[in-house]
Amino acid sequence: MQFLSLSRRRTDAFPPEAFTPELVAREGQRVRELYASGILRQIWRRTDLPGAAILWEAASEAKVRAAIESLPIFEAGMLEIVLVAPLVPYPGFGPA
Repeated sequence: MQFLSLSRRRTDAFPPEAFTPELVAREGQRVRELYASGILRQIWRRTDLPGAAILWEAASEAKVRAAIESLPIFEAGMLEIVLVAPLVPYPGFGPA
C-alpha cells in the first residue's frame, strides 16, 4: 500500500543554525537507506516551507511512521509530521 507524508521543519522552535551540516548529512544518509530498502519510493522538497513530501510503500501506516521516526531530524524533535495519508489508485483510469 502507498502512503503520502507531509512534514515541515520546526523552524519556529529551532534557529537555522540548529540544522547543522552534520545533522542534514545524517538525514540524507538515512533517506538513502530507506530508499534502498524500498519503503521510501519518492521524495520532494516543499517550496512553500521547509519540509518534504514523501511517497512510501509499506504494509501499514505504523511501518511508515516508524520509518519517519528513524529520521535524525525527527529524532532531534526538529521535524513535525503534518500528514500521513493512505493512497489508493484513481479509479478513472480503470475499465468503464
